[in-house]
Amino acid sequence: MSSDLSQAQAELRARQGAGARYDAANAPAETLALARHGNAYLARIVNGLDDVALWDASARPGWSRRRVIAAAALQAREIAQALEDATGQTGDRAETDTAALDLAETLPARALRHLAAHAEVHLNVVWRDLSDAEWDLPLALAAGIVPVRQTPRLHALGLWQAALDLQAGGRLRDVPATLATDMNPSEPQGTPT
Repeated sequence: MSSDLSQAQAELRARQGAGARYDAANAPAETLALARHGNAYLARIVNGLDDVALWDASARPGWSRRRVIAAAALQAREIAQALEDATGQTGDRAETDTAALDLAETLPARALRHLAAHAEVHLNVVWRDLSDAEWDLPLALAAGIVPVRQTPRLHALGLWQAALDLQAGGRLRDVPATLATDMNPSEPQGTPT
């Protein structure tokens, strides 16, 4: 996979030309690809659901599909904001706790979909702008301290788990093998505390 990914990255850079920004050379390219692929997979499932179906129950006991989608979005937001804090960027920070999850679950469908899309774009921009040295920093998240380098895998697990938990066409056999072994179908990954 690594050589295929390297070749794809080289081809993309050639197409985009000068001025485009890329992940640092030290960035964990394979786990970033897992997270980005997981986001695309989850987005396809979410976009395939009509607004009413978002209220249906998910595989997580007591959770609607809306709550699962909101949790994945807030996980992206939490990681992005923690990365900004760790790298000295200042600015307003949005809540990512249980109260924020409760509120996000009740957003109008269009706003919920926008939250999910925006949170992923924000996280990808922050990941892309990390320097080689910043990939080796410790990062404070609600669940504890993790190395920045582990955030793509952490988020990938959350995204793929969310796709399965929506019970809307996500299949365990679609989950990359390097993640499937760490997933527990009965436990949600990366949900706000």
